[in-house]
Amino acid sequence: MWKFGERTHFIGELQDLPEGERVRIAGWVYRKSELGGVVFIRLRDSTGVVQVVVKEGEVGQDDLERARDAGIEASLVVEGRVRRDPRSPTGVELLASSIKMVGPSHDFPIKPDSGEEFLLDNRHLHLRTTKMRNALLIRREVMRAVEEWFITNGFVRVEGPTFVGAAVEGGATLFEVPYFNRKAYLTQSSQFYLEAAIFAFENVYTIQPSFRAEKSRTRRHLTEFWHAEAEMAWADLNGMMDVVESLLKYVSQKVVERAGHVLEALGRRFEPLEGDFPRITYDEALDIAKRKGASIEWGEDFGTEVERAISLEFDLPVFVTHYPKQAKAFYHKPDPERPEVVLCADLLAPEGIGEIVGGGQRIESEEELLRRIREEGLNPSDYKWYIDLRRYGSVPHSGFGLGIERTIRWIAGLPHIRDAIPFPRTPTRLYP
Repeated sequence: MWKFGERTHFIGELQDLPEGERVRIAGWVYRKSELGGVVFIRLRDSTGVVQVVVKEGEVGQDDLERARDAGIEASLVVEGRVRRDPRSPTGVELLASSIKMVGPSHDFPIKPDSGEEFLLDNRHLHLRTTKMRNALLIRREVMRAVEEWFITNGFVRVEGPTFVGAAVEGGATLFEVPYFNRKAYLTQSSQFYLEAAIFAFENVYTIQPSFRAEKSRTRRHLTEFWHAEAEMAWADLNGMMDVVESLLKYVSQKVVERAGHVLEALGRRFEPLEGDFPRITYDEALDIAKRKGASIEWGEDFGTEVERAISLEFDLPVFVTHYPKQAKAFYHKPDPERPEVVLCADLLAPEGIGEIVGGGQRIESEEELLRRIREEGLNPSDYKWYIDLRRYGSVPHSGFGLGIERTIRWIAGLPHIRDAIPFPRTPTRLYP
């Protein structure tokens, strides 16, 4: 890890140093107290927290006063000697010999009793708190593991555009933006562009933001979210589900392996996923939902509460397949044996979390795709280039999109999806 500025060590390195080692660390005041004229500062940096002991005789009077005046989140450079102390959470503390105030802080506004809206309004400061930092450390490991799995398994990364000219998921959830003398939209998904790339690379993926103008105000919806999407040439529905299962198992294993202590700090008990993910049909899922009192008819898509009821039936993520044609987008391939349903699958995470992955087998036939576009009342000319993909060597193919924040929320046991992203965007939140 690169070191900048005046520091010689990160806080996380101190516990491996011998007694009496002289070091210089830099960080921010996490907690502070004074007892018998000795100032105790818990100083944090990106690697951990250490207690700094500032006492008369070890530092000059000016340094002692700086320590007394340092407010919560003041930034300091501290020089001193490592001292082993079994009472310290990390087994070491730092006996200060000099203190330099870099950036003062007065009356830091984030308090233990701060309300949710206040914390969201001050997200730029709330990020510094232990809980937020831990949630975002889990985010780092999820993103890292997703990328690793794709690279290790031979997928090629291809980025799609943010400005698009037509809907992927449907017009009702599009953010319209002016684009010179035309209308454009913020992308709902990179799927169509990844489908184009399979003819060059066969198996492709991307990890980038998607935008949905949904006015949903639930614990699992954001208007801007990060999407891990993949498309695979020659893959059918079962092949797609095999990929998703392998990916999620790898992510769960690596997050626990690399950040188990962070999950523990969040109070989360989470084990790597083992065993086959159950696969049930929409009809079977509908029976479960109705048995649990849900008011839903065949043909309707599952909402938050229905997905919650279904996912609570299983200890592992569960695939729900073969949704009715009218509940899914036009590009899903109808089941040849039962044309009223399509070859698709949503993956519902357990513990009531609900959908974290949506995917399926795509229509590879130009005629069938045109028919579905017209059935949905859409204009084929808006999808000219997408239809072109079926005219020049089309092949069976499948793909999926995994919601990064929903996955993080599940793995980390977070109460709200807003906690899984640094600066959440919702229908009511555009600041900071």
